[in-house]
This record gives sequence, structure tokens and C-alpha cells, in this order.
Amino acid sequence: MDKRSKTHELDAEKGEYTIIKDADDPKLGMYDRPLPCFGCGIGWCSLLLGFVFPPMWYYATILYFGNYYLRDPRERAGLAASAIAALICTIALLITLLAILL
Repeated sequence: MDKRSKTHELDAEKGEYTIIKDADDPKLGMYDRPLPCFGCGIGWCSLLLGFVFPPMWYYATILYFGNYYLRDPRERAGLAASAIAALICTIALLITLLAILL
């Protein structure tokens, strides 16, 4: 048994909390910070704002295809939802333009 596991066992026996972060792996504390845009993330915020200002969907689509979610994987779902909303909006615009012009 190594020294690190012995100290964790002693702390657990005392009923004390141990630190989750590990100095050897800084990614363990990566998700402790809140997401931008009031904690819901850029993707979900863009999805909601897109109903008022649809170019926000296209902005989030650019971020999605630019692999912005690699910085923080929690952003992936919101960015994907915004990309789907941009696709639906584009198809609706094309159908509307075709109906008006033809």
C-alpha cells in the first residue's frame, strides 16, 4: 500500500473530507468552474437568444463546427442544439423564398 492511499484511509476513518483535485492531473478540477452566460453555456444561451435574433444560431453553429466544445465538453449539447435550430431556420427560409418567388 502506498503512502497516498494510507493517508486517504486515515482521513476517511476520521470522517474528514479529502481533496478531490490531484496536483498530478490538473484536469480533475476543470469542471468546477461555472459555464459562461449565466451558467448555462454559450450554446444554450445562443439557442434561447436565437428566437429573438436568429443569427445567434449561426454563431453557435460556427463554434460547434470549429470544435469549441473541446475546451469544455459541457458546451457540446447546447452548441449542437443551436446548429439544429440554424438548420431548421435555413430550411424554413428557403421554403418561404421558394413559395414567394414561384
